[in-house]
Amino acid sequence: QVQLVESGGGLVQPGGSLRLSCAASGSIRRINSMAWYRQAPGKQRELVATLLSGGSTDYADSVKGRFTISTDNASNTLYLQMNNLKAEDTAVYYCNVQGRQSFGRTFNSWGQGTQVTVSS
Repeated sequence: QVQLVESGGGLVQPGGSLRLSCAASGSIRRINSMAWYRQAPGKQRELVATLLSGGSTDYADSVKGRFTISTDNASNTLYLQMNNLKAEDTAVYYCNVQGRQSFGRTFNSWGQGTQVTVSS
């Protein structure tokens, strides 16, 4: 089983920055995609940013130009750099990693979630 452990959430003032981390552990042979989602109270979970194995990225319109998704392949760690944060970015953020384990089984794992609160 591939486990994901998130860190980096917290309280920040509007205009501030945070960096979320998501460390993957387990027998991973190949990662096909990595992504960040978020879920605000009373709303559905939404896709924030995606990073594919070829290096291409995609972002929700609401975060383009402010958020950057990246990875450290050596440590299988996913990051989300969030700049110029707004109150509407307040949510629980989840990382998601999909791929194939060393013995051939595919996996689709989720982090435990980390709270990001943007407030003055």
